[in-house]
Amino acid sequence: MKQVVLVTGAASGLGNVIAEYFAAQGHQVILSASTLEKAEQAKARSPHAENLFPLKLDISVEADFHAAVQWIQQTFSKLDVLINNATMTKATPVLEISAADFDMITQVNQRGTFQSCQIIGKYMAAQGYGRIVNMASLAGQNGGTATGAHYAATKGAIITLTKIFAKEFAAQGVTVNAIAPGPMESPIVHSVVSDEKMAQFIQNIPVKALGSMEFIAETCALLASPSAAFVTGATWDINGGLFMR
Repeated sequence: MKQVVLVTGAASGLGNVIAEYFAAQGHQVILSASTLEKAEQAKARSPHAENLFPLKLDISVEADFHAAVQWIQQTFSKLDVLINNATMTKATPVLEISAADFDMITQVNQRGTFQSCQIIGKYMAAQGYGRIVNMASLAGQNGGTATGAHYAATKGAIITLTKIFAKEFAAQGVTVNAIAPGPMESPIVHSVVSDEKMAQFIQNIPVKALGSMEFIAETCALLASPSAAFVTGATWDINGGLFMR
């Protein structure tokens, strides 16, 4: 079944890998970014451009979600899958985090995910079907290994929000799950961990390797499939053994 898929923060990094994966499978993918220019540039670079539809969606702006829902209804008449990937990462020492920085990270990561689940999830519930996958993090489970406390706190909140919205929409055909990746082979990880410290950083991971963004994309697709109707409110840990439960 070909689906209409919205990926937030899809112009680069993990979000772009996820968007490209769905597009390669023939799905219609709404590639959203904080500016339309970023989204259009990502489409222009893609080998699957015919399946990508650029959209301006700044997750820190509530009005953007309402505009996105209206555009989706006019363009596709439905939305099957929402991947809440957009995030902001900062690796500030806990005693140096300012109130302004804490509020900014919270607004983007926590409130952005909340409003996305609330506004777009409500649209999905009204149509009687939907798959929502929220991008949490190992940092939200163990307090973080290389990221800031404000980032870790928002990712913990996303795990809780996943359960709340899963309960809210369960009877309306909408599942809500989260993925909690550990350190990936990604630009963000390399920006947080210096080249000098990377070897030791990897040695501290039980499997002695960074994770794969492509595997995260595959996991998103599995949770987004129609056959995943019995999975909701779950957080899937993909962390190389750094956190076990």
